[in-house]
Amino acid sequence: MARGEGKGESVARLSNQIACIKYTLFCFNIVAWIVGAGLFAFTIFIRAEPGFDEWIAILEVYEYYIGVYILIGAGALVMIFSFLGCCSALMEHSSALYLFIGTQVFLFVLTVIGSAILLDYSTMNSSIQPLIRQTMLRFIVTSEHPHSSAALKLIQESIGCCGADGPNDYMVMRQPLPLECRDTVTGNAFFNGCVNELTWFLEDKSIWAAIMAMILAAVHTCNAVLGIVLVQALRREEEAMNRR
Repeated sequence: MARGEGKGESVARLSNQIACIKYTLFCFNIVAWIVGAGLFAFTIFIRAEPGFDEWIAILEVYEYYIGVYILIGAGALVMIFSFLGCCSALMEHSSALYLFIGTQVFLFVLTVIGSAILLDYSTMNSSIQPLIRQTMLRFIVTSEHPHSSAALKLIQESIGCCGADGPNDYMVMRQPLPLECRDTVTGNAFFNGCVNELTWFLEDKSIWAAIMAMILAAVHTCNAVLGIVLVQALRREEEAMNRR
């Protein structure tokens, strides 16, 4: 009788542990859904922001959108799989939990890759800067053409910059310094080049998306670990029940 009571206490203790893991996993999935929805909405806003697409087209840096598209997809999948994760945890279904663990590993990889690509095409000393520099120098060399002249005027007036890396670019290429390169109050040429200014402009947007993606990566790691622990706990509970 005492032995049976001991087994009963063991099963009850396992049941309490399973309930604790299950509801912790449920809460983590709620957090993942909220952050995933935020990431999805923010990256959609970046892609659809009025006027922003025009800047990308002028600078010909469509590579910036690669990371944005990956994170849009990641945010959508997180919302779907977080809901399914809540269901699999509450049902205590081992096969569904294994599938959930697999999706968490996949989403971890996807969010890390997406944020890495986004930052590689939007931060200082990243792959985006040579692309912007190449476009700006081409505009300066062909500044006598209306398209190049209009693009330079739009960029330099709007951002408050001059040339690719500064006003010296015009002198090196033996081109006249345009009026939009000068401060309207002091008349002095803008010191900062447009490469750095435009990179800072892109970086301000990308950093928030990358932060949300890294939060999701951390949550996916916790979800995968909790899923494995829950599967093991369910297996031990089943074995304990069979021995009774």
